[in-house]
Amino acid sequence: MKRIPVILLIAAMIITGCTVQTPVATRQPTSLENVEKAEYIKISAQEAKEIIDTEENVAIVDVRTAQEYAEGHIPDAILIPGTQIRDLAPDLLPDLDQTILVYCRSGNRSETAARILIDMGYTDVMDFGGILDWPYEIVK
Repeated sequence: MKRIPVILLIAAMIITGCTVQTPVATRQPTSLENVEKAEYIKISAQEAKEIIDTEENVAIVDVRTAQEYAEGHIPDAILIPGTQIRDLAPDLLPDLDQTILVYCRSGNRSETAARILIDMGYTDVMDFGGILDWPYEIVK
């Protein structure tokens, strides 16, 4: 009989002794984590042309190869080959909130590049497909 209270006392001490309260550090979100990531937006060549003609501070980004760019590109477009977008964009596109219009030849590489730019923190990126669908002026 004397053992039962002793066993209960020991069990109670073990149970309460194992629940030591340790302070939990909570990490504060960084300013980048507080910002919602932009969504991928696909627009037409006509919509892109309207933005180019009516808005200021618009970057037109050609993500084709240097050879393709030399063969013909949209006026004022800057060349950032899709394979180098992560490396070159920070220097060539320093404003993360600038309107950026991305195109390639047919629309495949421009979608990939636009998604990469969005992942990098750019907030106003639009893919308008390929130069094949561009009915306006081309610089050769």
